[in-house]
Amino acid sequence: MLTFIRHTFFAGLLALTASLSLAQSINTSLPIIELKTSIYRIQAEVASTQQARQIGLMNRTSMPTDSGMLFIFDQKATHCFWMSNTKIPLAIAFIADDGKIVNIEEMQAETLNNHCPKAPVRYALEMNRQWFSQRAIGPGSVIQGLPRQ
Repeated sequence: MLTFIRHTFFAGLLALTASLSLAQSINTSLPIIELKTSIYRIQAEVASTQQARQIGLMNRTSMPTDSGMLFIFDQKATHCFWMSNTKIPLAIAFIADDGKIVNIEEMQAETLNNHCPKAPVRYALEMNRQWFSQRAIGPGSVIQGLPRQ
């Protein structure tokens, strides 16, 4: 009986640790939407306020494979990004209003290099490094499910 209780305790402890790890990688205070490109589905946290965009994915140590963060700006502009206090390497797709990817940049963790769109945009989607290239998704590919402003 004591062995059963120990196993149950450790199983519960492992489940709690996994839950905390997932909660650390996803900011549950932001809305999450499903996006699609080609055959791939993306669970994207939506950063549509000034504060959410400023914090972005800072201080996270991991992100699930098909998860990301969609940045939505009020106006089309050349919104540049950098990786200050961002602990995981990311790829960013700059997206036009019609959902077409304008360009994609690979970004190294903890750097201050600017990564900018090649044309004014209102949307940017951050995913884990090489997520787009590993799926042959590039400029001209379409992201479906973007919220309309």
